[in-house]
Amino acid sequence: MSSVMGNKIKLSVFGESHGKAIGCVIDGLPAGVKLDMEKIEKEMERRAPGRDKTATKRREDDTPHIISGVLDGVTTGAPLAMQIENTNAKSEDYGALSAIPRPGHSDYPAFIKFGGHNDIRGGGHFSGRLTAPIVFAGAIAKQILEEKGVKIGAHIAEIGGVSDKRFDKNDISENLLERLSESSFSLIDTKREADMRSAVESARIRGDSVGGVIECAAIGMPVGAGGNIFDTVESRLSAALFAVPAVKGVEFGEGFGFAKMAGSEANDCYEIKDGSVRLLTNHNGGILGGMTDGAPIVFAAAIKPTPSISMPQKSVDLKAMTNETLEIKGRHDPCIVPRAVPVIEAVTALVLLDMIL
Repeated sequence: MSSVMGNKIKLSVFGESHGKAIGCVIDGLPAGVKLDMEKIEKEMERRAPGRDKTATKRREDDTPHIISGVLDGVTTGAPLAMQIENTNAKSEDYGALSAIPRPGHSDYPAFIKFGGHNDIRGGGHFSGRLTAPIVFAGAIAKQILEEKGVKIGAHIAEIGGVSDKRFDKNDISENLLERLSESSFSLIDTKREADMRSAVESARIRGDSVGGVIECAAIGMPVGAGGNIFDTVESRLSAALFAVPAVKGVEFGEGFGFAKMAGSEANDCYEIKDGSVRLLTNHNGGILGGMTDGAPIVFAAAIKPTPSISMPQKSVDLKAMTNETLEIKGRHDPCIVPRAVPVIEAVTALVLLDMIL
């Protein structure tokens, strides 16, 4: 099982959802970076459970404890190790699931791959809880990127069929991205929040869940970052995005919309403006030939509905080899999209920083 990403900066994630702790090791951070712990903790709070009605009632403190690599609040250049204690686990909720795989979860393939030795409690190492250390690492990457003039932000583009406005792909302000990154329910058009919350609450009452779409943007990237063939910006970002639990689709720029466009509509033409080359449009999401082209990087990620629902579902007993009806107990998110927004920002920051160092 590999839980490592990155080239110049390597992130390794460890722990299980109901183990003693989760955490990460970040190798390759430059020395001399003064960490803004208040900003990091705010990022952690955006992802943390138990703080919003759209999320599980399981409440974790999610306080990061830095073990090494930082002295007097400044990175030393040594590997930065961090852990978060798990303080609110109810492992008894998973006692009956050791041999009965939950539909939509990793349970069945993990049972086969690891011979039944995988930790099933809360999803174990496959749990979305492991995104907490990713957000911590991403918060550090965002601080370093901001010093280099790169700003990242994301918003809830859709939940349960209710849509927010989309980014103007060729005109995204730093102020907008800053506002989105400071919100626990990130929307461009805040008037859509009530309808989105209504869709989530309706699913919760039914014992069901809903998914959605997160749209992310990065501005200030230099032209020419990335490469072709196997080292494109799209491939590097996609690999990281699909490492986020529940991400099942990624599109850059117009994405699948390109299939309905003519070349004359899809091409992004150029102009000289204020002595610099500018794109007139940004249908390609800031990436051409696998490299950044100076326009904002814009992509969207589809988030599937939370698979843990309380409605009866058909499953099997892998030991008795009998058919079973499963009713999942415990505390689960009726919608993980709001909490996934800072995770999408985090993996984006880690990839972009890794590419420009």
